[in-house]
Amino acid sequence: MAHVSLPHDAKAGPTKAEVRAVLQRKLDLGPTDHFVEVGSCTGAVTVEAARRAGRVTALERKPTRVETTRRNLAANEVSTEVTVREAEAPEGLPTDGDVLFLGGSRNYRSVLDHVVDTSYDRVVMNVSRLEVAGEATTAFRERNLLEEVIQFQVSHGYELAGATSFNSDNPVYMLVGEPDDADTDGGRS
Repeated sequence: MAHVSLPHDAKAGPTKAEVRAVLQRKLDLGPTDHFVEVGSCTGAVTVEAARRAGRVTALERKPTRVETTRRNLAANEVSTEVTVREAEAPEGLPTDGDVLFLGGSRNYRSVLDHVVDTSYDRVVMNVSRLEVAGEATTAFRERNLLEEVIQFQVSHGYELAGATSFNSDNPVYMLVGEPDDADTDGGRS
């Protein structure tokens, strides 16, 4: 996996590299996919998706984070067509997307409705708050989207008094969904 350079800060933590590794596997992006991200923040997920998908649309509602996404995209080797929009979801979402990632929980129910109504192939949502994870799981189920829920936590070692101790990142809940009528191969042969 190529390194993602994030020299510009969004005053919010990017999705951690280890989480992005699992995320990319669950997104299963191919060269014909139109990837859509809701809540691009630093652009870390956008950069990695742009290395795999044929086209990328990133939505971010905060102007300063839109600029951060653009600047971090420019700092990385990305040849795919990427559109960064300052917009609130679901209003700013394209209707021709294939795979959608929800990086935040704002308006997620309406975004899930959009996924179902416009026939996206896959949707993945990362959540760090337990209560939201439970509510989002219910929302995925109500729309017949839920394929799996994954909970994981990453810890990084550091030296402490000549031995190794660990600092843990917050746990992440990843919800993976696919509409019942979606192609099993995401439209790729």
